[in-house]
Amino acid sequence: MLQTGMPALFGLVGLIAAFTLYRVVLRYPAGSGKVAEIGAAIHLGAMVFLKREYTILAGFVLIVALLLALSLGLSTMISFLVGAVCSALAGYCGMFAATKANVRTAIAAQDHGGSRALTISFFGGSIMGLTIASLGLLGLGTLYLFYGGDPETAHAIHGFGMGASSVALFSRVGGGIFTKSADVGADLVGKVEAGIPEDDPRNPGVIADNVGDNVGDVAGMGSDIFESYCGAIIATIAMASTLASDILDPLGTQQTLMFLPLALASAGLICSMIGVGIVKMFSGRQAEAALRAGTIGASVLFIAAAYFVISMSGIAVSVWGAVLSGTIGGIIIGLITEYYTADKPVRAIAKAGETGPATVIIAGLAIGMQSVIIPVLTIAGIIFISTNLCGLYGVGIAAVGMLATVGMTMAIDAYGPIADNAGGIAAMSGMGEKTRRITDSLDELGNTTAAIGKGFAIGAAALAALAIITAYVQTVSANVAGFNLDLSSPIVLVGMFIGALFPFWVASLTMTAVGDAAFAMIKEIRRQFREIPGLMEGTGQPDHARCISIATDAALKKMVLPGMLAVVAPVLVGFGLGPEALGGMLGGALVCCVLLALTMANAGGAWDNAKKYVESGHLGGKGSDVHKATVVGDTVGDPFKDTSGPSMNILINVMAIVSLVIAPLLG
Repeated sequence: MLQTGMPALFGLVGLIAAFTLYRVVLRYPAGSGKVAEIGAAIHLGAMVFLKREYTILAGFVLIVALLLALSLGLSTMISFLVGAVCSALAGYCGMFAATKANVRTAIAAQDHGGSRALTISFFGGSIMGLTIASLGLLGLGTLYLFYGGDPETAHAIHGFGMGASSVALFSRVGGGIFTKSADVGADLVGKVEAGIPEDDPRNPGVIADNVGDNVGDVAGMGSDIFESYCGAIIATIAMASTLASDILDPLGTQQTLMFLPLALASAGLICSMIGVGIVKMFSGRQAEAALRAGTIGASVLFIAAAYFVISMSGIAVSVWGAVLSGTIGGIIIGLITEYYTADKPVRAIAKAGETGPATVIIAGLAIGMQSVIIPVLTIAGIIFISTNLCGLYGVGIAAVGMLATVGMTMAIDAYGPIADNAGGIAAMSGMGEKTRRITDSLDELGNTTAAIGKGFAIGAAALAALAIITAYVQTVSANVAGFNLDLSSPIVLVGMFIGALFPFWVASLTMTAVGDAAFAMIKEIRRQFREIPGLMEGTGQPDHARCISIATDAALKKMVLPGMLAVVAPVLVGFGLGPEALGGMLGGALVCCVLLALTMANAGGAWDNAKKYVESGHLGGKGSDVHKATVVGDTVGDPFKDTSGPSMNILINVMAIVSLVIAPLLG
């Protein structure tokens, strides 16, 4: 059994490993002249956005921290601040590394070929993945030393999850609005109206588009996964702290069951590091094979390590069965997502483009809805198996099993936007067709890995949220006599319907935000094409800064309301209608969030890859009517997969963790 202080120590080791990888990335050449200028512009734009976003978040965090101190005490307030800082650091470090790796990936593709370009882009993503896992272990491991050992004080740790989730929601929504407003504007005016290629240096929106890949798909996604990862650990600790003796006896002691999620996460971090090494070993082969070898290798190693940790701790082997169900379930969800976003369904959407944009939209929506079936059945299977093996504790430990190798999972996800940026830099700096073919192949695979990452994130968030809701029910049951979530109770049903409306409300807000911001972006790009002399001919210089400013202002303004809804709604319902209504609200929100998130993320990913399938030379290739139709589909899919869809999993986790934090006050 790992000693109590070991998770924090493993977190430090992981941060050292991430910093070592960062130093390795910096040793590769960053180019000079135009290439370096473009890379610097992307880096600067991303860091300026993040600084402004975090400045706004700091005010929100301080206000909430003060309210927590007054209502729940200094311990919860400290945990909340630590969680918020760790979440912000995870996004910042990952994005900083990504904006250093992108230009080096492009140079490597030009000078050395695909193997080295894969290594650099994957190392850049690995920094993000290892940082997430390490900061989670360091933060939670340290807090556990102070509060977690005693069931009476373990509730203070819940504040960490609330801090992480609050920052994650604002980062994901703000980053998603930025990236998609820039992407939609650049694509519609550049590709459809002006007829110029993607990432053409004449397009005023391309730098903003590349900046958006980092603030949305790296920093936003990093905070997203971080809060699910930490939420699963916190919920499992909370459930173990309230287990009755008749449930504890067959499983293990209360202390070992409380500490187990941290022990498993520590083992998962080591397995993720080994997985990164496996990808490096196989980087000379096909990129897809290398990434798959690392992912499967890390998962298999973790399954073995989990059995060892559980056996050495004296915990029943049935708990390992619950961990196994979560790990295998995560793999199944990833494979199904890969099928729907990179296989036959993608070709069917592209084929629909022969009859115009309308049929592309219809086909994409149908694929998105169909893609929900197996992942949801998989989640249901995980719940059924894990609870039969070790009760409600099994749900939490299954979520930990799914997320334990998050270092490897996030590394593969963050690799995608780095490869995408590298392709943009190669196109804007005129590196040549050979280089662009290499970066395009990495980018196409990156789209698939990003889609797999989103599917995994949704499944993990569903289990993590369910674990948190279960912990909420147990906490309230211990404080409120006669508490019961009975479906025949009108107040529970009222709560369920209220909860079900929030995913649709937030999706509407975020889609509208992207549409409004894209409208302003399109007007600006059209103005520059019209008014800047020689811009279309390549002799004039576009005003990239103006486009970045439009996307930044829109994102920061529009991210506030969705974030506030998620934080305030549980408080209003819990204190206004009671704990039963709040429990019903969480159940309704969970089901609708998962279904809507899977539909939007997979439809968006399929539309994106259908466009790339046509651009690779099929069905008429670039510039054809089919291509224009799939560009429209991709434009609709962009806010689906990168803004509204990913917001759903954070939305339910924020609502759940806020409910868990205020649970002791509802008695």
